Amino acid sequence: MKEIINTTAAPAAIGPYVQAVKTGNTLFTSGQLGINPETGKLAEGVEAQAHASLTNLKNILAEAGMDFSNVVKTTVFVKDLADFAAVNAIYASYFGETFPARSCVQVAKLPMDGLVEIECIAIAE
Repeated sequence: MKEIINTTAAPAAIGPYVQAVKTGNTLFTSGQLGINPETGKLAEGVEAQAHASLTNLKNILAEAGMDFSNVVKTTVFVKDLADFAAVNAIYASYFGETFPARSCVQVAKLPMDGLVEIECIAIAE
């Protein structure tokens, strides 16, 4: 059985999808751009977008009764791999010592012309 997870503490979907789906003890999030949920606009710059993306994921995880320690896999999409070091440092600050598996890829374009988008898979213990 699947449960749809939505929170007003993260931006509403900008297309035909939901913020996350939980099935059993596993949560699959949709990619989170660096959007401020209060304004619906992208944060300014890659660092601010990385923080906003991760904060949105944090809030979605919380809505599902989880946190970053439950995350087992992330995928990070960046518009420019030259931003990898900046995004990586911010990313690390959210996970502490409990790093999940991760992929990071450069993409030609992100929705809303975003600079970073992050999705995750988490498992409740």
